[in-house]
Amino acid sequence: MERIAVLADVHGVLPALEAVLAEDDVRSADAIVLAGDIASGPQPVETLDLLTSLGDRVVWVRGNADRELVEMARSEFTGEPPDAVSPWAAQELRPDQVELLAPLPTTVTIGDVLFCHATPRDDEEMVLVDSPISRWAEVFTGLSEDIRTVVCGHTHMPFARQVDRRLVVNAGSVGMPYGAPGPSWALLTPDGVQLRRAPLDAVKAAERITTESTYPGRQEWVEEYLLTNYSDTEALEAFRPRAEG
Repeated sequence: MERIAVLADVHGVLPALEAVLAEDDVRSADAIVLAGDIASGPQPVETLDLLTSLGDRVVWVRGNADRELVEMARSEFTGEPPDAVSPWAAQELRPDQVELLAPLPTTVTIGDVLFCHATPRDDEEMVLVDSPISRWAEVFTGLSEDIRTVVCGHTHMPFARQVDRRLVVNAGSVGMPYGAPGPSWALLTPDGVQLRRAPLDAVKAAERITTESTYPGRQEWVEEYLLTNYSDTEALEAFRPRAEG
């Protein structure tokens, strides 16, 4: 495959997904890799229906939120829900959508590139752009030397950095981006990696969600995640205790 578009953390935000899929380089990509946390959000059913309509070009990777949705839908989830929208989204999914998410792999390898949600060994392990090399070495324990690039999501903040001669790419988040507004995604080509943002009218997107979604907390959700934007500083400070291992 020559060109791969990576979409992570869509989180059931249909207008943001549509904005990224409309990008010329996504439309012409050989494959679209979904790096987890696909449906947990205000429009889970519509998001999955759109993605499945794209057929075999889509390569699915399961994230922790997808795993939790399946567990909630099957009444197998224990503990406190991670947020307010997940239990609602889980009940909205059709049985065929639960069965779609349940067996998804946690990693996919294409050539010498490994795609995952959080880290290759865990779907909710936290590593950040400024995590020390020792931490990266720990989470890459057991990873084949043949893997030269690791592409992930999970923290909703895009970056690309070298880790002991490997390239690590975080595609950011389509539906809930931190650091800067606008759906973020990544393009992998033979010439390297490009971190991209798709244009999105946040006000119109928020209006669509409040009109089209039946999630009871949709107004509060759009105000927190579409009409405002957590900075990278805020997100890094919040995630750092979990990233220290």
